[in-house]
Amino acid sequence: MFRQLQNIDRAFRHIRAFSLVFLVACTIVSCFAVYLSYEQVQAVQERIYVLAGDKALEAFSTGRRENIPVEARDHVRTFHRYFFTLDPDDKVIEANMRKALYLADATAKRAYDNLRESGYISGIISGNISQEITVDSVQVDTGQYPYYFRCYAHQKLIRATSILRRSLVTEGYLRSVSRSDNNPHGFILERWTTLENKDLHTQNR
Repeated sequence: MFRQLQNIDRAFRHIRAFSLVFLVACTIVSCFAVYLSYEQVQAVQERIYVLAGDKALEAFSTGRRENIPVEARDHVRTFHRYFFTLDPDDKVIEANMRKALYLADATAKRAYDNLRESGYISGIISGNISQEITVDSVQVDTGQYPYYFRCYAHQKLIRATSILRRSLVTEGYLRSVSRSDNNPHGFILERWTTLENKDLHTQNR
């Protein structure tokens, strides 16, 4: 009788061990299936189809982290283009500055106020001068946050009788903020300073 009880107890332990192994195996398989399903859904969501005429072209989206250097450089270029593109029209200047100040902190506003107080803006308008900027390169260090940048550019001041060319070097930091219509890249320039802004040469027209 004791032998029968031992056999029953042994059989019960075997069944319990088998059940536990089966349960663990089912759990692992289920988790793996859920993970694969999630990965598949993510892959499908990153796939975009663009209609060009009668053809459907496949494109893939990428995460923000992969695009940070590209977006940061374009943000810096956009800010400098708005801030340094001046025409002899007060409304045009105000419109460009409004767009530029959405992309930077108070240091850009102080720089603009200094230009106004020094008479630079009124001189542009009264002298019928157009100022253009070409950004040559933007270096961004994404290894440390906030991201340090340095911008190399040259300016062209077009007067009625001459064209003055200047070199421009600025630096600052980029901080991430929410994207909006006024700030599509989701960055704010901080501690923006001008390192160099000197005349290169003058060309007669």
